[in-house]
Amino acid sequence: MTERIGKEIAIEEVDPRELYGPQEAYLDLLRAKAPDLKLIARGSSLKVLGSDEGVARFEKHFAGLVAYYRKYGHLSSQVIDQCFAEGFSGVSDEPLDKDVLVYGNNGATIRARTPNQQRLVELYEANDLLFAVGPAGSGKTYTAIALAVRALKEKQVRRIILTRPAVEAGEKLGFLPGDMKEKLDPYLQPLYDALNDMIPPLKLQKLLEEGTVQIAPLAYMRGRTLDNAFVILDEAQNTTLPQIKMFLTRMGRNARFIVTGDVTQIDLPRRADSGLTRAMNLLEGVRGIGCVRFDRRDIVRHPLVKQIVEAFDREADRETIEKSFVEPTKP
Repeated sequence: MTERIGKEIAIEEVDPRELYGPQEAYLDLLRAKAPDLKLIARGSSLKVLGSDEGVARFEKHFAGLVAYYRKYGHLSSQVIDQCFAEGFSGVSDEPLDKDVLVYGNNGATIRARTPNQQRLVELYEANDLLFAVGPAGSGKTYTAIALAVRALKEKQVRRIILTRPAVEAGEKLGFLPGDMKEKLDPYLQPLYDALNDMIPPLKLQKLLEEGTVQIAPLAYMRGRTLDNAFVILDEAQNTTLPQIKMFLTRMGRNARFIVTGDVTQIDLPRRADSGLTRAMNLLEGVRGIGCVRFDRRDIVRHPLVKQIVEAFDREADRETIEKSFVEPTKP
């Protein structure tokens, strides 16, 4: 066979560090799959040395591997085995695990883990607007963001917009230093945390800079028309009825909206001002709008969180009962 000097395979739209794996474990596996070739990683390209036939064969399988990563954002030794198996030359039309919503960083699989999380996924297929309400730790926002990331990867939408009201949680924070972004980021950090689980850091930074992923306080939504977007309003229990009306009427063409909240954690000065449950009641029965009510059984955080929520709910029920027996004051 004739030897060639080598071929540089450009790695575009993919962070090579993600492609090569932690401590280049996947690159080592690629070398094991092609023992007759020499692979040299050079930044955003991979140099392949060997015979014409061997290099061409490797390039074909490697292209399938890169295409798989672009589509699913995930690699594993199993995927590499499939890409280099006899007769495999590209990406399957179906993901390896059909119930996975999205592949997170370091090969993590993100899927609906409880019945109500699964119901949220199912209702998403048939509705353009969803309400997801329930206790802390039940995965409302996390599942919604996973659906948004999947929709973006599959090119169902062109951008993701995440928003929440900038309301202090029972504390007076006073003056915050920095520019507008630095002042608001603490309120939006939970949304960043979820995205960081699902999108590689460098890619997420690029998406944020391009505006493909936007995270902003609710007040910034006024006046906008959100076309071709997956939009999530988090902590909606801290919106007034006019605010949630303003948000919902931002919906443009080919837009998907999910509203999440926990009506037991209202931080507004007056709990009665919360517009979340009022909006849900007003829109009940409207075609194209779905609602999922999460409960304590959906809590997937530390096991103690479920017990904490149950204890506080019992106390709230006791106070409600006691108030019902208080005699009204005479005029």
